[in-house]
Amino acid sequence: MNVFRILGDLSHLLAMFLLLGKIWRSKSCSGISGKSQILFALVFTTRYLDLFSNFISIYNTVMKVVFLLCAYVTVYMIYWKFRKTFDIENDTFRLEFLLVPVTGLSFLVNYSYTPMEVLWTFSIYLESVAILPQLFMISKTGEAETITTHYLFFLGLYRALYLANWIWRYQTENFYDQISVVSGVVQTIFYCDFFYLYVTKVLKGKKLSLPIPV
Repeated sequence: MNVFRILGDLSHLLAMFLLLGKIWRSKSCSGISGKSQILFALVFTTRYLDLFSNFISIYNTVMKVVFLLCAYVTVYMIYWKFRKTFDIENDTFRLEFLLVPVTGLSFLVNYSYTPMEVLWTFSIYLESVAILPQLFMISKTGEAETITTHYLFFLGLYRALYLANWIWRYQTENFYDQISVVSGVVQTIFYCDFFYLYVTKVLKGKKLSLPIPV
């Protein structure tokens, strides 16, 4: 395991903890797309179906469990515990616009036509677009809270670090996973406009208030 993957995993965890901490401290899920969080929960569920059947390492197992727990706790807090604060009027992205093509693509382009492999492929494709409802929500409202922008930044950083991880693995192990790499590049592209706004506005203490094209 190389340093890029470890840093990527830590960035991913930090993003999720920031989001959970924001919801818990403020007792509000305002500005957070519940639809994006549902998609991320679906990503982890379909990717980690091998949790009890395929042991790789303690690190790998612990990370799977933590990601699953964080994803479902977040969904629970948005749709149940703090549902009265959920901004449903602005969380209007049509999920079928993502789920239908992702499902079709996972059957058309995969490494083998086994249930576990198709579901793993589905999770990779879905993760690359799961953030779109959140970005759409920000573009619709025209602003985002600072803590939400930190969450998005570290989520994007996680994916950028994983791209570096794949480059490193190709150079050192001659390993290349085309599905993961292409999906990761697509996902990172979706964050590009946000990264620019984050650096030019949020890091200077300004509120992110410009629409983000998606």
